[in-house]
Amino acid sequence: FVRHLVTTTLRRLGQIDDLIGNCLERPLPRKAIAVRDVLRLGICQLLFARTPAHAAVDTAVTMLDGLGFANFKKLVNAVLRRIGRDGEKMLTTQDAARLNTPDWLWDSWRAAYGIDTCRAIAEAHLSEPPLDLSVARDPELWADKLDATVLATGSLRLKSGGAVTGLAGFDEGAWWVQDAAAALPVSLLGDVSGQSVIDLCAAPGGKTAQLISSGAQVTAVDRGKIRMKRLQENLHRLNLEAETIVADAIDWRPPEPVDAILLDAPCSSTGTIRRHPDVAQLKKPVDVEKLANTQSRLLVAATEMLKPGGRLIYCTCSLQPEEGGMRVAELLAGNAPVQREPIKAAEVGGMEELITPHGDLRSLPQYLGDSGGMDGFYAARLIRV
Repeated sequence: FVRHLVTTTLRRLGQIDDLIGNCLERPLPRKAIAVRDVLRLGICQLLFARTPAHAAVDTAVTMLDGLGFANFKKLVNAVLRRIGRDGEKMLTTQDAARLNTPDWLWDSWRAAYGIDTCRAIAEAHLSEPPLDLSVARDPELWADKLDATVLATGSLRLKSGGAVTGLAGFDEGAWWVQDAAAALPVSLLGDVSGQSVIDLCAAPGGKTAQLISSGAQVTAVDRGKIRMKRLQENLHRLNLEAETIVADAIDWRPPEPVDAILLDAPCSSTGTIRRHPDVAQLKKPVDVEKLANTQSRLLVAATEMLKPGGRLIYCTCSLQPEEGGMRVAELLAGNAPVQREPIKAAEVGGMEELITPHGDLRSLPQYLGDSGGMDGFYAARLIRV
């Protein structure tokens, strides 16, 4: 309940703050930020979590004692009682997609995709996503055991809710949690059985597990010791093995060039807002700029690790063009020893909408909308020449 309450409050924060503003005659003092948070949680319970009004109001008022703001009880009680009475009607006058999307993201998506697609992205972020799993083998068998649907892209999809650790197959390592879009980049490498493959920026290991399950000889590289430990723990649960190296991929080089590289570069993660609504509040344009610089350096490094004819998949879980096609265009314009190998719809479950005019992959949150959507992902396939 607490997790649902926090994520829903973040998902609907723009609407909730708009309601608070309409109910207050004057803004709350700066020192009373905790009172605003109490109101946010209370409004979320009343309008989106469907908590009984008496319970939501009583909980909010009681919280003020512990926070040292007992003098705001009357105000909080009055606001929440008004929301309980008029809130549903007030919601009908709001533009939910616009209010819940920070200005810089809205402007960026409108410029990159057009207003209709921008709005569709923002609307997709308003719903709790389903749970997607990748399986090492026998997807139909595990779909039956888990009461899941097998998507066209090969992922299993379950209704969200409950503890993942309690699902059938968790203890024996039959599957791992991975959004349907995140599972696509590895498939773009083709048949990697017996090939030497480096997974750069590998933690937490979902793509590493895919590569190993496909028969590749995998070296997983990540600069974070804690993140690498998590990857190792995940592989242990899945009964999979890979060489793991803690190093900065910008400077590290393998002993000899390899057959293939997967570079899932660090990014703003704006493609995962439906699963992580805090991203929309935490990230800023300056973060995208800094990360784009890192991505460019990682791309150059990755090309230097490949054998002639080797494949490189560059991907990010970002909706920002600065972290996707613009980085590949920059690499190619700089005469890097690679060329683009266009991706075909048949490689991604026949979903034509996933393929860009340049032959790259671009998923958006509203795709697969009838079954719960998918994360926003970008991927390009490059060949060493």
